Amino acid sequence: MTALPLILTVFVACAVEAIEALTIVLAAGLTREWRSTFQGMAAALVVLAAIVAALGPTITLLPLTALRLVVGALLAIFGLQWLRKAILRATGHKSLHDEASAYLREVAAAKAAAPSSRGRVHDWYAFTLSFKGVLLEGLEVVFIVITFGANQRNVGAAVIGAAAAVLVITVTGIAVRAPLAKVPENALKFLVGIMLTSFGTFWGAEGAGVKWPGSDAALLVIVPVVAVVSLGYAAWLRRAHRVNTAGGPQEQVSQAEGVTS
Repeated sequence: MTALPLILTVFVACAVEAIEALTIVLAAGLTREWRSTFQGMAAALVVLAAIVAALGPTITLLPLTALRLVVGALLAIFGLQWLRKAILRATGHKSLHDEASAYLREVAAAKAAAPSSRGRVHDWYAFTLSFKGVLLEGLEVVFIVITFGANQRNVGAAVIGAAAAVLVITVTGIAVRAPLAKVPENALKFLVGIMLTSFGTFWGAEGAGVKWPGSDAALLVIVPVVAVVSLGYAAWLRRAHRVNTAGGPQEQVSQAEGVTS
């Protein structure tokens, strides 16, 4: 994989995590106070930097074959989880992720929290809310950067993609001062799930000794196949959901008639 596809893949994957972190930070900053919110962000970024500094060089020391097997398995598991949730949301079996609703929930909780200070942190609730939000979403960004970057021996390109995603989402959030509810986040998660599953399958198989026809060009077949299968499952489940929804009231009427007779 050349640098540009790696940067774009990491950019899209990290943008999803950045949107969710932005929602939490905005809720803390706009509802409570910005100083404590920024302190929480800074503390989370320090922890994430320490994790990258510790794991980045270590994982690159692994033999390439073992690295691809481990990274491929992790990416496949991670990607399938994203795909499962995206398919369930797309078919109505799971409610769509709504950043506007998530923001309102965080704002309500922030307004209800009692004020408290600890040391140099004036608003402990804003600090902890921001810290946890940035740390949890940031850990997924770190995972994506390390796995993609280490596997391709190009952590720098992966970092560029992640940094660009965080920068774009942050600047956009500052400009609009509101959660990015209009961004098709569920569609992005579907796309990211397809990409992670495809790359995980490709690298995991390579680590297990498989020789793909055309080498990296095999991804041009694997990605569309995973996409078609995923969309097929989504269409099938959507149709089943509609049938069940339409048949529900009729079944209830039939059961009621049976009882009365």
